[in-house]
Amino acid sequence: SSFDVAVVGAGIVGLAAARELIQRHPSLAFAVLEKEQEPAHHQSGHNSGVIHSGIYYTPGSLKAKLCVQGAALCYKYCDQKGIPYKQCGKLIVAVEHDEIPRLKALYERGLQNNVPGLKLIGAKEIQEKEPFCRGLMALDSPYTGIVDYKQVAQSYARDFQEAGGTILTDFEVTNMEMARESSPESEDGLKYPVIVRNKK
Repeated sequence: SSFDVAVVGAGIVGLAAARELIQRHPSLAFAVLEKEQEPAHHQSGHNSGVIHSGIYYTPGSLKAKLCVQGAALCYKYCDQKGIPYKQCGKLIVAVEHDEIPRLKALYERGLQNNVPGLKLIGAKEIQEKEPFCRGLMALDSPYTGIVDYKQVAQSYARDFQEAGGTILTDFEVTNMEMARESSPESEDGLKYPVIVRNKK
């Protein structure tokens, strides 16, 4: 088969990239190639499932910006698709006095990153939220959540296929090479074709 664009790997990153590309360039033929028999078979389906709020990254960095925006988009997408998640929040706890300045610095960093709902709480509030937790002070991050990213990835795969994309499973890429002849540059800017081979 011949495709304009092939994405190697049907993990959540590959599927998200393919989904975005086919939405931007619907006139092109897209394929996602996956060596396993199903998408999201490895790390995408075996991780902690945390929806990070964006506390830790350096203020003003691209990571900070994308993490905060990404969390909001993740919750929105799950709502749209009916994917279950739990916005359970998270406590970052200081158990020693010398940890309190670092906790306060983390709080300030989160505020600079525009993380929603952050607050510092004392020992009594810690126990009210988590009865088996003991600490002097905690950073309460209510926007942190958990989700099954395998379900998210599978939903991306459905979106991609519904938009006309093809997912080829049990298709391990073993070699890539530039084609000897290149077609004229297309309207989408594609110029150099690549031959992808698998083990079959």
